[in-house]
Amino acid sequence: MDITSFVVQGRDQALLYGDYSTYHSQLSKRLLNSRKKLGIATKNRGKFQKKDKITAEDVAGNHEHVHLLLLTSERAFAQAMSMKAAHTADQKGLSSRTRSHIVSRLGKAARAAQDLVDVLSQKDISGASDNDVIEAKAYAALIRGAMLFEKHTWEPCLQSYAIARVIYSALATSGKGDLFKDLLSETIDPSIRYAAYQLKTPRTVPIPTIARKAFPRSDTALVQEIDNIDPSILAEADAAAKTGVTAESAPRTLTWRSREVQIEDAQISLAWASVDGAKSRLTTAVEASKDKEPYELAAVYDEILTATQDAVDATKQAIDELKAEGVAQSDPRMQRLQITRTAVNYEMISWRIGRNRVLTGRQDGAPEEYGSLRRKKKSKAATDADKKERELPTRKKLVKLKEKIALYDGTLQNLKSIKELPGVAADEGLATKLDAVEKYFESLKCLSIARSHAIIGNVANALALINRATELCQESSSKLPNTAQEANRAPLSVEVTSESVSGLEQLLNGELQRHRAIVHIDNLRKAESDEAGKGLQIPLLERLHEYPANGVDLSNLVEFPPKLALIPMKPIFLDVAWNYIDYPGKTGGAAAPAAAPEPAKEPAPQAKRGWFGFGRS
Repeated sequence: MDITSFVVQGRDQALLYGDYSTYHSQLSKRLLNSRKKLGIATKNRGKFQKKDKITAEDVAGNHEHVHLLLLTSERAFAQAMSMKAAHTADQKGLSSRTRSHIVSRLGKAARAAQDLVDVLSQKDISGASDNDVIEAKAYAALIRGAMLFEKHTWEPCLQSYAIARVIYSALATSGKGDLFKDLLSETIDPSIRYAAYQLKTPRTVPIPTIARKAFPRSDTALVQEIDNIDPSILAEADAAAKTGVTAESAPRTLTWRSREVQIEDAQISLAWASVDGAKSRLTTAVEASKDKEPYELAAVYDEILTATQDAVDATKQAIDELKAEGVAQSDPRMQRLQITRTAVNYEMISWRIGRNRVLTGRQDGAPEEYGSLRRKKKSKAATDADKKERELPTRKKLVKLKEKIALYDGTLQNLKSIKELPGVAADEGLATKLDAVEKYFESLKCLSIARSHAIIGNVANALALINRATELCQESSSKLPNTAQEANRAPLSVEVTSESVSGLEQLLNGELQRHRAIVHIDNLRKAESDEAGKGLQIPLLERLHEYPANGVDLSNLVEFPPKLALIPMKPIFLDVAWNYIDYPGKTGGAAAPAAAPEPAKEPAPQAKRGWFGFGRS
């Protein structure tokens, strides 16, 4: 029959774009349609006749009778909630008459819900399943708890809400967990906490423990039904069952910078116990993962990051609740919560930084390692040449360096967030250590940027950045206290050891000397190329046919002192031979062959005149 789904979906659809008044009007229409389906609706202008109570036989004949009872109960509940919402903004609060009206409407809703329980309990006649009966009991307890909440009868109210919570917690383990969990977190748990507060129950007691103690064990039939679904619900709190931490064994105090404070809220206590458990499991996983890749090792940090985030959320919720109650900042409870807030936020950000350090690679990314293009899995027939790792191209190297720089930026941003936590700036020792850690990661960032400049050939920029990285590393080394590393395979966090800083300093000194040599060699090459270029320059006198785009070099107008040089000229016999060469097509067509020349007639011999033929005529 899906009683809980029917109710929750109806509320969500109405409250998504409206309020309880809209929900009330929708329920009136749905209730009329349900009566028409069953043939019991009062006709237009007809005389109203009181209908008989719904029996188990009616439900067996048509399940629409179940919806009729649910809609009747929900309409009365929606009317009460709409009246309460309408008077919420009143400065004087709810008047006694309005409160009486609200209680009356909730009482009608509770009676309709109880009628549904009575009908479905006759399982042999109605045909209802065990799940339908227990869902109806949970819904009736929820509506009855809302009525008792408005009547300010806190002990019965707590008992009703405890019944609803235990049943819905049991149903969440069998199926539709999200539906029941939302109902618990949004409606039931806040009501239980407020009722327990009115009964002077301390906040350090968790809600599952309160519900388990308030649950009526005398109702053996209900206890048996819950045990049939999940026997661990009444034996242990559901939150403790998942984490392995009970409310009794959860820590009551928290230590932060040699100061021990009492944990004010039970949810914080359970979350902090989960953090301790996740920390021990992380240490074991890191020690066992010697040959894992960085991204595989970073995935191990997911559990502790989730646990610390839960602790941060629980602390923020506790602080918001105290602020809503009007508790001043000078109150001891608020002071203890502020210290707890700093401690849990510091823990969460510390593990975030540790995850980034894992992703940067070995020794926080200080060695110049880029990986390879070769896949891990190779066929057995692969040759030795295929097994050799190939060097990444320049573009992929720059991409990997860019990713590493992004991780360093994230780490520096997290360190800035730690400094903004309450009480950190006043702690001189912690502030000095954080400054040293910040200088350390800034040095690594400068080193990665320098390597990117060196790859593209900007050796001077690379030298300047490495020099800056060396200065930052020296500042970090002077501020960081000398502490021995406890374990080589300890999980990485914000704690940077002096060994890591000294290792980076040695690496930077070597890189500084190497890049100084590279820059010196580069300068010598440039000087040689400039001198060679100047030696090969042609004087301006021999380049008059060219326009001096870069200006006239007045020191290179002519060659001085002059030297013997070859003068390019054309031999005279080429001009003479040109006169006696005939090319095809010179006189006729280009394709026609040249006609054979006629034999030249020999001229008549002339008489010699004087010496050498130069006589007078």
